[in-house]
Amino acid sequence: MARLILGSASPRRAALLRELGVEFSVQASDVPELRAAGESAADFARRLARAKGAAVSAASADAWVLSADTIVVVDGIVLGKPTDAADAASMLRQLAGRSHEVMTAVALTAPGGALADEVLVCSSVEFRPLTEAEIDAYIATGEPFDKAGAYGIQGNAARFVRRVAGSYANVVGLPIDEVRDILRRHDLLAAGAAHARQAES
Repeated sequence: MARLILGSASPRRAALLRELGVEFSVQASDVPELRAAGESAADFARRLARAKGAAVSAASADAWVLSADTIVVVDGIVLGKPTDAADAASMLRQLAGRSHEVMTAVALTAPGGALADEVLVCSSVEFRPLTEAEIDAYIATGEPFDKAGAYGIQGNAARFVRRVAGSYANVVGLPIDEVRDILRRHDLLAAGAAHARQAES
């Protein structure tokens, strides 16, 4: 098997990737997550995923790099990771009682630094209404601060969610079915792992 690097420090992405039975190492990038003027939400996510992969590949040119970027979009506004408690509270108020989109862009960078594959997956998440006390209590857990949109669906925010349309894994941070397809196309997924995953689904 060729060497694979997950270009992300996210423990959630690493846990999802392990489900595919692939061997990989982790190497985070330090790409500024700043949206360019006039850039669409989808293009922003794609650009960051590619940039993260390129940055890791530059330091490990002999490896394949899987990188991703997840954003939350409501009313055309991109919600990244909150800067502080007030920012987190503002984001959660925007999401309360309504639906929003979660977009994850995934990029696969080949040895040598060329983009080999990519995909953008969108899911819709609906929150129930939230009280200020619920928002304050959730922020006090510290969970929102490293997550786009200031929440983690797999954590304490699960109780805020009314429904998810589309990939749940995508909302966690890595659309695992689409990632499996990408890895299989480039012979980076062991046949046994691919068959086991399909049998479970």
